[in-house]
Amino acid sequence: MNLDDREYLIPTRMLDYQHPQMQKLVEGRGWRKLAPFDAIGAIYAFVRDEIRFGYNRDDSIPASAVLTDGYGQCNTKGTLLMALLRAVGIPARIHGFTIYNELQRGAIPNYLMPLAPERIIHSWVEVLLEKQWINLEGYIIDRDYLDQVQRTFADQCDEFSGYGVATTCLKRPQVDWSGKDTYIQKEGIADDYGVFAQPDEFYQKYGSNLSGLKRRLFRYLLRHLLNWNVDRIRRKGLPVRKTTSIGSTH
Repeated sequence: MNLDDREYLIPTRMLDYQHPQMQKLVEGRGWRKLAPFDAIGAIYAFVRDEIRFGYNRDDSIPASAVLTDGYGQCNTKGTLLMALLRAVGIPARIHGFTIYNELQRGAIPNYLMPLAPERIIHSWVEVLLEKQWINLEGYIIDRDYLDQVQRTFADQCDEFSGYGVATTCLKRPQVDWSGKDTYIQKEGIADDYGVFAQPDEFYQKYGSNLSGLKRRLFRYLLRHLLNWNVDRIRRKGLPVRKTTSIGSTH
């Protein structure tokens, strides 16, 4: 391991992989015994599909809290992914962005869209494998939820934006680990904030999506409405298709 890579392995307040619950998961899954390629794939699959797509109380909660919740979105699932990768000795860092809120339409019901900021804080994880940084973003949407979106828009293999997805081909999005970049919301990116060694630094600099009353409303009420909507889609599928709600990324 290059000495310069050590900053991508350390625990932080958010990347609390030394937490007993995190250590129990890592040991129980046997991820430390795997070769790096296989360990990345196993951890990635766990975060993508066993941690469901949903909205936590805050972007800057620690990885152990995301694990306890059992759900997350781009930022919080990314924190968990980074922590688990570091726990098995694989360097990981965060790349910060904003995304246009329109790609969340559907996951966010229309009646709540006016409360969403136009540009939403977003991030993906970069993992170091064989001296190459690989972008990982395809972990955000769990397979069961994605299957429901694909089932409704089965004919879409051009640019698609909606329901938490922004991709050039909904039928075959780049979401499976193969040693290459994975993406599920990349086509909705607005601003690029660059790479940070620690998520703590990124959120300290750029804060969260909401503040004041809106932040309190989100924490105690709105996110529960969002999670109810997402879970309903996952269990029952999408409502009657409305082509006017889905379009180009921006």
